Amino acid sequence: QVQLVESGGGLVQAGGSLRLSCAASGRTFRSYTMGWFRQAPGKEREFVAAINWSGSNTYYSTYYEDSVKGRFTISRDNAKDTMYLQMNSLKPEDTAVYYCAAGSLSGTYSVHPRHYDYWGQGTQVTVSS
Repeated sequence: QVQLVESGGGLVQAGGSLRLSCAASGRTFRSYTMGWFRQAPGKEREFVAAINWSGSNTYYSTYYEDSVKGRFTISRDNAKDTMYLQMNSLKPEDTAVYYCAAGSLSGTYSVHPRHYDYWGQGTQVTVSS
């Protein structure tokens, strides 16, 4: 059982930065693959980034949608049960509701929302031009 709460969204000008946080409850945090998705008006929910630990838990891997590579950074602090998405060089097309997600993916990741079991309520990110 995992409860997720996002925060950090807001209004920012193009080229600016925001950092989203996802606080997770439950002591099974390390066993879950965590991801960020976003959904703009009139569009389907799409993958942004994911992070997962290796089977040995000696390292983690990150994955990014092509349009955010080099601009966004996903990270995970297991001690704080918190995941972050640092968003730099924001563009108007980044405007969306951003959702935190968790799934039991056994050391892998998925770009498909249906593979994630737990979701936060979303936080609005608006980038003005």
